[in-house]
Amino acid sequence: MAKTEPDSPDAGAAAGTGAIAESRTMRWLLTGIFLIMAVYALYFGKDFFMPVILAFLLALTLTPIVRFLRKRGVPDAASATLLVLLSLTAVGSAGYFLSGPVIDLVNNAPSIGQQLTERLAPLRRPFEKLSHISQQIGTMTEPAQEPGVQKVVLAQPGIVSQAAGNLLSAGTSITIVAVLSLFLLASGTLFYEKIIQSFATMSEKKRALRVVYDVEREISRYLFTVAAINAGLGAVIALGLWALGMPNPLVWGVAAALLNFLPYIGALTTIVLVAVIALISFDTISYALLAPAFVLLCGIAEGQFVTPMIVGRRLEINAVAIFIAIAFWSWLWGFVGALMAVPLLVVIKVFCDHFDGLAHVGNFLSAQQSSEEPDETEEGLAGRKDEAAA
Repeated sequence: MAKTEPDSPDAGAAAGTGAIAESRTMRWLLTGIFLIMAVYALYFGKDFFMPVILAFLLALTLTPIVRFLRKRGVPDAASATLLVLLSLTAVGSAGYFLSGPVIDLVNNAPSIGQQLTERLAPLRRPFEKLSHISQQIGTMTEPAQEPGVQKVVLAQPGIVSQAAGNLLSAGTSITIVAVLSLFLLASGTLFYEKIIQSFATMSEKKRALRVVYDVEREISRYLFTVAAINAGLGAVIALGLWALGMPNPLVWGVAAALLNFLPYIGALTTIVLVAVIALISFDTISYALLAPAFVLLCGIAEGQFVTPMIVGRRLEINAVAIFIAIAFWSWLWGFVGALMAVPLLVVIKVFCDHFDGLAHVGNFLSAQQSSEEPDETEEGLAGRKDEAAA
């Protein structure tokens, strides 16, 4: 049998292929390790990373206003201070005026649940027998407690101490967001200049500058436009619920505007909450259903007509990616993380669209099929077969 010489071309090619495969495997392993470590860092360092990312998103949203005022002779420091103070005033005023109705809803939650149960009693009667059987099975399968054995219950922190801790943490986060966003807005182009100075050649500097400005323009336009659309949606819902006689319509308008940053899930949550309050507030069920129906109609009009017409189709995100992002960031940072999920997803998509090596990631996140990718549907394959036959 003939043996392959060590220095033969076949042996060299095989060694080169093995080295390439090994290098690719190591690269994937290092990437996976980096992602796992990044997730752990974001989870355990959320008190630091969450306000920092919120500050960057706020600065991106307000940057076009600062640039607009700069062209008219207003210094960046003055416009940045004014915008940050207006943002804090708006958030503080909304929290102050809505605190009373929200606290009343929380305090009346047991009575609201009891009233809802009474209103839905005719619908629950077919399921009461099954519920009774399930309770009996649970009682029989529960282990009997031996005589003389005492249960130990750990004392939980009081509500006042928990509220004080949450208030202190929220105040710290808001302070970090306000101060950091103020520095980012007041620095003007200094932050971008520092990024460009990190590159050596002039071509790399130009490319970095183009990418930075494109990402800033797209993200600021998206965030500012979506925030304005959500504010308008909340105002319309508040006025409509006020006309229907819904209690606390301003609360539901603000809730609709805030929850609309969560596509699909936020609108569904608003509809369910409004339906619950309407069922216990109005005498007839048919009239009570008008309130959630109105919210649903407003959500359909906003999602299918207003937002696509104003924002455009280019920045639409794949629905599967949206659900995954909301689930991931809500697990990571709670409700605030869920609100930040879609803006961060848009940031990732716009960034990936500017690099050829990450184009497949941007294409996956996009809701529209890329024109550069081949059509692998049945119609596309049939069309190519017809062209080949012709």
